Amino acid sequence: MNKSNFSAPGRVEIGGNHTDHQHGRVLAAAIDLETKCSATVNGTDTVNITNEQYGSVCVDLTDLGVHENEKGTSAALIRGVAAWFKEHGYATGGFDATVSSNIPAGSGLSSSAAFEVLIGNVFKGLFGADISPLEIAIAGQYAENNYFGKPCGLMDQAASSFGGLCMIDFRDPNNTIVEPIKADLSGYALCVVATGGDHADLTPEYAAIPEEMKTVAKHFGKNHLREVEPDMFYSAISSLHHLSNRAVLRAHHFFGDHDRVKKQADALKRNDIPAFLDLVNESGRSSLAYLQNVFTSSDPHNQELTLALALSEKILAGKGAWRVHGGGFAGTILAFVPDDLKDEYNIQMSNVFGENCCLFLNVVKSGQGTKKPL
Repeated sequence: MNKSNFSAPGRVEIGGNHTDHQHGRVLAAAIDLETKCSATVNGTDTVNITNEQYGSVCVDLTDLGVHENEKGTSAALIRGVAAWFKEHGYATGGFDATVSSNIPAGSGLSSSAAFEVLIGNVFKGLFGADISPLEIAIAGQYAENNYFGKPCGLMDQAASSFGGLCMIDFRDPNNTIVEPIKADLSGYALCVVATGGDHADLTPEYAAIPEEMKTVAKHFGKNHLREVEPDMFYSAISSLHHLSNRAVLRAHHFFGDHDRVKKQADALKRNDIPAFLDLVNESGRSSLAYLQNVFTSSDPHNQELTLALALSEKILAGKGAWRVHGGGFAGTILAFVPDDLKDEYNIQMSNVFGENCCLFLNVVKSGQGTKKPL
């Protein structure tokens, strides 16, 4: 039988750090790193995947329940995506595939979301599911939350599934608004810096952010901070003493960063790049001071991300932008580096964080994987 090719890109988060899970706005872009595969229908109820990096996995689609022993594995993501498809009436089936990826695992570039979107693209392409990019993203989030065991918002999957540079508004997660943004960032390099931190065992740190934000929303009788009017929040701070100060600060970050995303998009639309970069830096400082996801409270002596941000501020000296990237606590920062400082930035960061720590990226337009007979 003919093989077909599918792909899904990684993503960078440009604005809206930890706003998606509170139904806020984000600014994100698909990048020129991808997870891809060649796949063939096998006429069974089994998905057989060979991964060039991690070996093989088999998933029986007649059993779509949550397997506790699969949590944290690619099998869980496959089973979870298939379960969402089945529950919503979309066709699936067994296939054989060889998967490869040039998205570094643990880099904060959403290798797991790209894999989820890839599986959704394969089901769509091989079995004719009339499914939208948003629904594929939702299926991926469902798999990650319920089968893989990691709480996350919808940003990573949506950015991978839609592609390009987009402002995504999650006010209604089932009717997410995705607005493509045309931007001319010529003269600047988009750089992700790997600081060497490890994401292992950080799930409790990630989970605490939405949990604490929701405790603030609950005080106002709401489920998510997007439903709370900012003026109501600020006028009521004196009555929030029963909550932790960190929860209140994290809510403060949400209201600021949610608003900043719209300002960033507007600045890009009018080609006001200096204003856009200033807003990126504002977001980065808010994450550091208020969201507090740049180092772990349990290990304050290791602050690779904070160090990378401090060095970026010194090297770029107001000529670019820098911010924590993605979930935080370990991993990567994102910097907009002027072309004339690219070499110097690369050298100085590499001297501290190791050779090849700087990954220079481009935004790609298409997120939906294509199907091509071989």
